[in-house]
Amino acid sequence: MKYFLKRIIAAIAIVSTIGTGLMADEPVQGGTLITVLGSNVRNLNSSVQSGIVTGYPGAQLFASPLRYDENWDPQPYLAKSWKVSDDGLQVTLNLVSNAKFHDGVPLTSEDVAFSVEVIKANHPFKSMFAPVESVDTPNAHTAILNLSKPHPALMLAMSGQLMSIIPKHIYGDGAITDVKTHARNNENVVGSGPFKLVEFKNGEHVILERFEDFFIEGRPYLDKIVMRIISDPAARAIAYENGEVHMGGFESLPRIINRLKKVDSLTVTPNGYGAIGPLDWLAMNTQRGPLKDVRVRKAIAYSIDKNFIHKALMQGTASDSRTGIHPDSPFYSGDVESYDVDLDKANALLDEAGYPLNGNSRFSLTIDFGWPGVKPQVEYAKAALKKVGIDVQVRASADFPTWAKRMGEMDFDMSWDTVFNWGDPVIGVHRTYVSDNVGKGVWSNTQGYSNARVDEILAEAAVEVDASKRKALYAEFQAIIADEVPVYHTNTLPYHTVYSDKVGNPPLGIWGTSTPIDMTYLKK
Repeated sequence: MKYFLKRIIAAIAIVSTIGTGLMADEPVQGGTLITVLGSNVRNLNSSVQSGIVTGYPGAQLFASPLRYDENWDPQPYLAKSWKVSDDGLQVTLNLVSNAKFHDGVPLTSEDVAFSVEVIKANHPFKSMFAPVESVDTPNAHTAILNLSKPHPALMLAMSGQLMSIIPKHIYGDGAITDVKTHARNNENVVGSGPFKLVEFKNGEHVILERFEDFFIEGRPYLDKIVMRIISDPAARAIAYENGEVHMGGFESLPRIINRLKKVDSLTVTPNGYGAIGPLDWLAMNTQRGPLKDVRVRKAIAYSIDKNFIHKALMQGTASDSRTGIHPDSPFYSGDVESYDVDLDKANALLDEAGYPLNGNSRFSLTIDFGWPGVKPQVEYAKAALKKVGIDVQVRASADFPTWAKRMGEMDFDMSWDTVFNWGDPVIGVHRTYVSDNVGKGVWSNTQGYSNARVDEILAEAAVEVDASKRKALYAEFQAIIADEVPVYHTNTLPYHTVYSDKVGNPPLGIWGTSTPIDMTYLKK
């Protein structure tokens, strides 16, 4: 617990610098920020819905107990301070006393307790609060989270879009599980965040305005945010170039990113997505056919030229990724086998595995993909594996749910996936590699991968409160999965934030735009 207490004390000491010391210019009050979302929004209530398009408006409408700076250090938000017990089984949140919901009702510890129940019952990552057995509310501004075991991932889980505090007096009018489809999720939304909802028209826009009674004095700086929904990347690019849009996040198409980098009035940066942790990889079904043999999986890795992927397909916009943990995470270890292309080694491994060439072919595999953006990678993999005698049949799905169902049922050989870390490895990484997730009909450990030592490591890391010990455990984990290749890790998904020179203090912390932008402003 000393590690946590040390960071907490440091966080409280420097909180006064946030929003001032990190800004090059003096913040300006007022103005309407025009931003963009790349797809429709299914749900504005981020306590029951994950995803980046929910995260952006959700983080403005709802406040969370903590926020994180760009150094991965927790900072006060709804919780002005907090304390972790010596045994790690209690986390006490000392709430600010002046927080109100947008309808004027004070926010209290009862809302925190209620929100934990809602998240545990409805959120796609409900396991991030699984160790929280109960929440005590000794007074209106103290919430004590009681845990069944130490849970260091809880700190990150209480930030960003992962722990939105929602009003019990509105959402507590029915069963906990009813909140996911509550009528107030997309209409007359009431939160305690820096902005309140004016209008939501799916396919068109989300309009927010300044909440005058926000609990941080003087913020937010902006009067209004208009989030235009523009699904076509080329149309978004034109809007940026013409100055119709001031800022947007999660741009990932290489040709669009490089196009916008040429515009003098725009800054295009990959900074700020460490907690989102987006990764591209080639998943392999370890329980099916030739892929049961690790030598075959290694041969596939040695056959694929990551340099070609990085330079030709991703056009220099993505970074190398060698493990299931994002390179921007403090737990990343790149000291593992990188599988630089080596066709001789690939052919030797396939021969050794008992799959000799028969003419020009050894065996056939399928490769799936769930969205058009990764089709170039899939087609390249097909061509690359042909060089070592593996025939690949590309299978496109009718839509994302069809593909996800196929993955959940493990009805595939290989698949090109995009997966997010979501802050702490416990939240977004463990799910892919723990053997308990095999055969559960969900998009998690769809590779059917099982390693007893990996299960032990991840179980230990989930409760280890010492950061250096956790880092060592995750380093061992990354070395094992790199050696056994249930997934061949190729690159980060090149998320970029685009903002004009009119924007001051854009959100470039670890959560990207899935964080409150109460400190963002428009320059004069």
